[in-house]
Amino acid sequence: MADVNPVTLESALTKAREFTPKDSNLATFVADVSKEAQVAAMVEEAEKVFGGGIDVIFNNAGIMHPEDDNALNTEERIWDLTHNINVKGVWWGCKYAIKSMKEHGKGGSIINTASMVAKVGSAAPQLACTFSGFVDVDLYLDTASKGAVLALSRELAIVHAKDGIRVNSLCPGPLNTPLLQNFLDTPEKKLRRTIHLPTGRFGEAIEQAHAAVFLASDESSYITATVSIFDYCN
Repeated sequence: MADVNPVTLESALTKAREFTPKDSNLATFVADVSKEAQVAAMVEEAEKVFGGGIDVIFNNAGIMHPEDDNALNTEERIWDLTHNINVKGVWWGCKYAIKSMKEHGKGGSIINTASMVAKVGSAAPQLACTFSGFVDVDLYLDTASKGAVLALSRELAIVHAKDGIRVNSLCPGPLNTPLLQNFLDTPEKKLRRTIHLPTGRFGEAIEQAHAAVFLASDESSYITATVSIFDYCN
């Protein structure tokens, strides 16, 4: 597991230990996925810790910046920050995982987290509180970055299929995570999301984890270049 925040990473490690045998080989890496050198070092260290090259990588890091506004108001620095993490981070992860997989000649599975907005757009923009009241704000940076992840994943899947490397994308709807719940901080904001969900609720992180485990396993050995969308009706 990797995260830019050591405290968050330690908390994730503690949680992972609840679901794995005591003798499991778990390792953590502090890394900023927007920095190529740090991702390269992370993959190299993982090869040393686990041996035999990389079998699976789950590129799941991403942000939804509170200043991600509409096309007229968003500053270039927010665009750059969002794409550096959401797109470059996935690119670096794929690049060095593929390098490891090809060097060891046994293929592998790459899972990239995109978003349902990359496929269907968002029918429910967030509500941003301003001094003049409530205004609609389109999270178009998040949408654009996740669309880039889908395109990148499809291309890599086709290019590296004969190397035995599978690349698939997950496109969840809103998940019940601290990142989203901190953003949707009023009942009104939550309602404008859940009203479009067939199940009427946010997804849980564990539900996406189950999908990732399936795509990482041999049970999905003939699945590549696919996009899985979770619970969203536009």
